[in-house]
Amino acid sequence: MTATGTVLGYAMKGLGKLPRPLRRAVLARAAGGELPPVPDYVRMLEIAGDLPETGPTDAELFARFPQLAAVTVTDVSAGVPAGLYRGTRQEQGPGFVWVHGGAFVSGSLTMAEAHFVGLALAARGIPVLTLDYRKALHGVRYPAGSDDVLTGWTWAVANADLLGVPPERLCLGGASAGANLVAGVAKRLRDGAGQPPAKLALIYPCVHAELPPWEPARLAAVRDNRAAVYFSPGWVAAMSRHYAEDLGDPYAFPANGDLTGLPPTLIVNCEHDTLRSSGEAFTASLRAAGVAVTEHLEPSAAHGCLGEPFTVAAADVIDVMEANIIAR
Repeated sequence: MTATGTVLGYAMKGLGKLPRPLRRAVLARAAGGELPPVPDYVRMLEIAGDLPETGPTDAELFARFPQLAAVTVTDVSAGVPAGLYRGTRQEQGPGFVWVHGGAFVSGSLTMAEAHFVGLALAARGIPVLTLDYRKALHGVRYPAGSDDVLTGWTWAVANADLLGVPPERLCLGGASAGANLVAGVAKRLRDGAGQPPAKLALIYPCVHAELPPWEPARLAAVRDNRAAVYFSPGWVAAMSRHYAEDLGDPYAFPANGDLTGLPPTLIVNCEHDTLRSSGEAFTASLRAAGVAVTEHLEPSAAHGCLGEPFTVAAADVIDVMEANIIAR
């Protein structure tokens, strides 16, 4: 137990009781820069329950994007908590199973990175099932989160009619830690755990236990950018040790082991994001293994841009995801 983490936890718990605009203002001032040490960060979340919601409300989203209001959202039990998003523009195209991020220790179905993505893609005719999973808190570790994503995917395949698509046209994707989870599950499916996805979408992923090296000057530029969260190499390595016992596990850290036989994959990296080195190295490794890869670098964007729906970066990434999901 850490004293700093305890103080931070109660502070976050109190912040969650404030009106959302005030929460945004407070957290926006502290959003950039270095994160607390992993033990403090974990303790903070164990006390607070999660980071306070700061994304736009539905009313704010619908005012900016009226087309999103036509999407039907249904809470479902997919073996794990899940949300089903269906739009009015339904074609016999692909469906999408989507997993939010949160460094394995935070995040929920109501965060913008889950809810906004579901709304935005469903409004474009792609039905979406968003999945939640157990976080690495209170003694929970890998493979709990991976098992949950596999459970949700298996449910989606068995109930693809609820998404209105053939099971073989289901795609799988995730952001940040969610990208790690879905990449690991894709390898488990390839190795016999069930039906593999038609395509894989990894948005600002971290699939290595330790970040591939950065040039010191480029690393410092991200660290000094107050608009970006700074995931230092040391912080990423410490979180990996917290998340999983075996740093060489090929499913916990999907950059490990054999990559052949994975489905066509989209990888989106953000310019001002230290996790970009993981996404870039994974792209190269997938190509070397004969996997079809589409790589997109979002300029001037920071990690977590899908959590900021009113930004150019979020709009661009949604466009890239749509184009790659529906492409045959």
